[in-house]
Amino acid sequence: MLGEMILKGDATTLESAEIDLFAEPVCTNTAVRRAARRLGNLYDAAFAAVGLKATQAGLLAGLDRLTTGNHGTPPTLQELASNLAIQISALTHALKPLVREGLVELRPDAQDGRAKRVALTASGTERLHAADLHWSTVNQRVEKVLGSESAAALRTLADRVASDSFLAAYDELLSQDTGAP
Repeated sequence: MLGEMILKGDATTLESAEIDLFAEPVCTNTAVRRAARRLGNLYDAAFAAVGLKATQAGLLAGLDRLTTGNHGTPPTLQELASNLAIQISALTHALKPLVREGLVELRPDAQDGRAKRVALTASGTERLHAADLHWSTVNQRVEKVLGSESAAALRTLADRVASDSFLAAYDELLSQDTGAP
């Protein structure tokens, strides 16, 4: 038996419950993906009013954050992909509709012509600001349902799993375990 945290009826109090590992599958990846789909649907519904999906709004926000943090210099595709913890191919696929809509543009890097920088356009910045109110509203609702402490813990754990240090620690374990896939 293994204890897990479950939400009580008021959706703000957590209590410990026993689960049988053989009665239901326990998979961190499955649980996180299910939660991500649920949250993604809620955020998608909120961003529909400004013509964005949650993934697009997150990409625009991440791009804006990186550009601001780099004194106005847009990030390279590699820098943005690394920051978002996605592969370059997935990033370029996600950027296509944003480029088509004129929200983002790809520019050659001044120092390295092979590299491309990803820049928000004026329309992209405007759309991002329009999305901000919708993000704030849905985010407050999610936090109210989860409770402030649980929402903060969820964000902290998600950030930890997405970090380079988590991947390095996992890779270290993998290199020590010769019998695992």
